[in-house]
Amino acid sequence: MHVIVTRPQQDALAWAKELKEAGHLTTVLPLIQIASASDTQPLLKAWHQLDQYRGVMFVSRHAVEGFFAVRPSAAPGFSASTHAWATGPGTQAALLRAGVASPWIDSPETGQFDSEALWATMRTQVDTGCRVLIVRGGDSQLSSQPQGLGRDWFAEQVQKVGGQTEFVVAYQRQIPRWNEGQRALAKAAASNGSIWLFSSSEAVANLGACLAGQGWGQACAIATHARVALAACHAGFGVVRESRPVLADILASIESFQ
Repeated sequence: MHVIVTRPQQDALAWAKELKEAGHLTTVLPLIQIASASDTQPLLKAWHQLDQYRGVMFVSRHAVEGFFAVRPSAAPGFSASTHAWATGPGTQAALLRAGVASPWIDSPETGQFDSEALWATMRTQVDTGCRVLIVRGGDSQLSSQPQGLGRDWFAEQVQKVGGQTEFVVAYQRQIPRWNEGQRALAKAAASNGSIWLFSSSEAVANLGACLAGQGWGQACAIATHARVALAACHAGFGVVRESRPVLADILASIESFQ
């Protein structure tokens, strides 16, 4: 099967490598471009008051990398009183690479990797008056798709139990600039049996922006979360299947199209 991997470039290359090793033809066609945060002052402020937070939630690997890229040498680190919260294994691995000790990292204990699963794990750590920082990306101003449903839901849960939430932007998500070859490939993949692999509803929205007016009724998609699957359905994809964001489940979803 031909699979189109739409994650940001570095993430997409890793996924494509695994899919190729499993015997599938893959094409990397990023639908989100990652750039540095335009303003680092809020990040520096967050670092200097890190020990005032009960937990710091990182929405992705890119959030970890952007946050640690500006870490001041004198800033406090993560500890027993301030934990780093990761929504999935990729984010957790990025925290370990950044030097955060494993005991100070919390992530979902089940096979579900999203804000809901993280909250189920962390809700006993949040109480009245505690502060929680959410490290996120800045959304493209050109995207028509509302973003951050998961992180906003998580913030609402913190607030419902009396906690306080703050946000800081550690990187920018942008719509990619495709060349003519990429545009031609995407148009062909709307009807040639290729499988689009989506892990973000923003990626689905950006596809519509890159190919305005293109119909997707003959196209197939695998989405790694229910919200992403809904976005693909709204975009008009003819067949949309949901999969957990782990290789074994994605491979099973790919094979179901055969």
